[in-house]
Amino acid sequence: MRFAAIGLDHRHIYDLTEHLLAAGLECAGYWPETSAPVVLEGFRKRFPDIPARDKSALLADPSIAIIALAAIPCDRTALAIEAMRHGKDVLSDKPGVTTLGQLAELEQACRDTGKFFSICFGERFLSPSSAVALEIVRAGEIGRLVQFLGMGPHRLNRATRPAWFFERRKFGGILNDLACHQIDAFLTMANARDADIIHASVGQYGTAADFDDFGEIVLRTENATAYIRVDWFTPDGLPTWGDGRRVITGTEGTVELRKNLDIAGRAGTDHVFVADKNGTRYIHAGERPLTFFRQFAADVANRTELAMPQHHVFTVCRLALQAQAKAERFVVA
Repeated sequence: MRFAAIGLDHRHIYDLTEHLLAAGLECAGYWPETSAPVVLEGFRKRFPDIPARDKSALLADPSIAIIALAAIPCDRTALAIEAMRHGKDVLSDKPGVTTLGQLAELEQACRDTGKFFSICFGERFLSPSSAVALEIVRAGEIGRLVQFLGMGPHRLNRATRPAWFFERRKFGGILNDLACHQIDAFLTMANARDADIIHASVGQYGTAADFDDFGEIVLRTENATAYIRVDWFTPDGLPTWGDGRRVITGTEGTVELRKNLDIAGRAGTDHVFVADKNGTRYIHAGERPLTFFRQFAADVANRTELAMPQHHVFTVCRLALQAQAKAERFVVA
């Protein structure tokens, strides 16, 4: 199976390409158009054997089954629909959409073409610890799920960000851009098709002019609640882009994920801490294989939805956009 990379505007295109290749797919080429020359340069260094080709040639190539997409977020919908109308399934970086109107267009395009529009929620699909935690929850080891706490701090790296990164219209806002990861994880942990937005707010603390650098959401399903917090305040002294953490509380125990580092000193990533009726234990999940990309490729081949149901993708997008739209906004002078 072959794929192509279109939209080299965000570094996440490296992850999509690397893991599709590792899953056994062949990259037929990439479209070199970009708003971020440093991303294009990095792509060429990482994948020197992949040829640059015009977008129209990639879309017209019948041997290409999948388009990997990491364009400017506000441009992803149009590119995805164009790809689907050329008979391709799409794997997009998050966020897949920036408006509810775009979401409606994508849903219609999926119905019209029968093609998939999927999103790589990297904080789950690129995180072995997330897979381990999900298994623990679904096995009932901590009882019934009560509450999900998801924290997604990020480093701003302001000097290296392209101009579009600071334009809300182009990325859809902090809740749409960052909190979608936590919404995805909560719905998956809760095995829920949907959730109610109880509260949402965003804040501007002055990291950059007219740029929201803090956000929070409270969600509720029939059986569980979630508190989600995202921000751009990772300090330069932390040896990772963000101390991503999740704490899952059940009626009989808890699971905590330290996805990117253990500040207590253990080396590496993907640290899982479990407390249940039998005591406490530590799991290092870093060596666990990632499965999403092979499963997605199998879904494309077999027209199944085992990696992630299409309705789930659209539900996560809708909740993130609705939370962004209803969020109370405060500015700290």
